[in-house]
Amino acid sequence: MNRKIELTAVIEKEDNLYISFCPELDIASQGDTPDKAKSNLVEALELFYETASETEISKRLHNELQISRVTVNI
Repeated sequence: MNRKIELTAVIEKEDNLYISFCPELDIASQGDTPDKAKSNLVEALELFYETASETEISKRLHNELQISRVTVNI
């Protein structure tokens, strides 16, 4: 039985690549475009869930993630 969960994907350009990162599980991937980086991250996350034990998943999963913008005086 498959179930779906929502995780965060942070994507940023680095040189000629796009880096995608899931902060809840500390898993990253990359791609030539933002969409490719995102799809590669989804693939990496699915592989992690297929192969990781329940113990490893619970150790790595950070459920109380907060992402926000801040204003800094410069």
